[in-house]
Amino acid sequence: MTTMDEELLPATRRALTHRIAVAQSEGRAPSLVAAVVRGGRAVWHGARTSVDGHGPDENVQYRIGSITKTFTAVLVLRLRDEGVLDLGDPLEKHLPGTGAGEATIAELLAHTAGLAAESPAPWWERTPGSLRPRLGDVLGEKPLLHPAGRRHHYSNPGYTLLGALVEELRGAPWEQVLREEVLEPLGLHRTTAQPEAPHAGGWAVHPWADALLPEPVEDLGRMAPAGQLWSTTGDLARFAAFLAGGDDRVLSAESVRDMRTPAAPAEQADVVDGATYGLGLQIQHRDGRLLAGHSGSLPGFLANLTFSVADDVAAVVLANCTGGPLLGAVGADLVRIVAEAEPRIPEPWRPLREVEPTVLELAGPWYWGTHPFALRVMADGLITLGPLTGGGRRARFRPNGDGTWTGLEGYYAGELLEAVRRPDGTVSHLDLGSFVFTRQPYEEDAPVPGGVDAEGWRGIAQP
Repeated sequence: MTTMDEELLPATRRALTHRIAVAQSEGRAPSLVAAVVRGGRAVWHGARTSVDGHGPDENVQYRIGSITKTFTAVLVLRLRDEGVLDLGDPLEKHLPGTGAGEATIAELLAHTAGLAAESPAPWWERTPGSLRPRLGDVLGEKPLLHPAGRRHHYSNPGYTLLGALVEELRGAPWEQVLREEVLEPLGLHRTTAQPEAPHAGGWAVHPWADALLPEPVEDLGRMAPAGQLWSTTGDLARFAAFLAGGDDRVLSAESVRDMRTPAAPAEQADVVDGATYGLGLQIQHRDGRLLAGHSGSLPGFLANLTFSVADDVAAVVLANCTGGPLLGAVGADLVRIVAEAEPRIPEPWRPLREVEPTVLELAGPWYWGTHPFALRVMADGLITLGPLTGGGRRARFRPNGDGTWTGLEGYYAGELLEAVRRPDGTVSHLDLGSFVFTRQPYEEDAPVPGGVDAEGWRGIAQP
């Protein structure tokens, strides 16, 4: 069964259907459902199933595993935005006595706290959460394997700690806080901690035979903030739109941008793969585009949410099998198919509402030594400064209201840019974190560090 919105071209819809059909067939998944988001809403839903008759649609629940971590991260960022905590705070400040209290909240979010990947045996995904009623049962006697902040080491217990932190600071169970602060405001009514019909059953597929084995469904207890949730492609499509653009009822656009900003040191293999981790979001460079999102798995289920902010396209893919289709690749392909077949149409160019003369006079070419740069004044009130040609350091700057600007990204993030004026009010030069930019290369009357040779520019005398 496949339902489609007419906004996508027929060829695009067919390509999407073909991609998930190949994934379900070659991956031998009992069922696979998918959705594509564009412009902040779902524009395509598709499903493939081994069962004759009515197949799963966008309202059928699947277990989403570690995509749950992204929901938990949203709750922590809300606490940050309210001023209840700072991401640089050690966990001990707000949740004492865990044995991992030296790790900061940011390190827990980015999986750089040095914690073990899993809780002590038996494996938590296939055993009742009642076996681990206390945080100590989740962390074990030696929770730390690596120095905090030194490397990215994915940790399920780390997100258990973050869930416990939310409960401590909100004074309510993690599930209740999630429902009241995220699920209800975003209209995610089919996202729940326990399965609610209609929902898919989880299966293991025999590796050497086309045979199935039902997988157990366990309540994860304390580990719930790391992987408990059930959801649908319909709900996750709305969640993907939120992660791309924000929603002031939950998190601002700036805060969700923080989530998808790299926050973990990359391992060598990660550099090769073009992958890193933000605050509750996986980030990768694939097919020439920057993708963010999260994958998930629990016995009987696979899940993936992937989005490209630049292309304004997101994809959700869910399957009810323990192994098989590589849903991360499928999600990235669904984004690519739409982005390439129907590229985003840019907003119309619009001029400034009003022109500030003291800012406009800064526009144009500047030189850092002999390197030409261009400063542009943008309609959104920002200015940009970057090399006139080729690559190099470039950034946007926001005005501070006092004639200075602060860098927003890259090498100049947080650095102060100031237009230094002469006594008569004319601009002498730009000062950017001690770098002097002049209107001419090594301008004579500008305070170029080291000075400018008094004889000026010259040629080489011929014999």
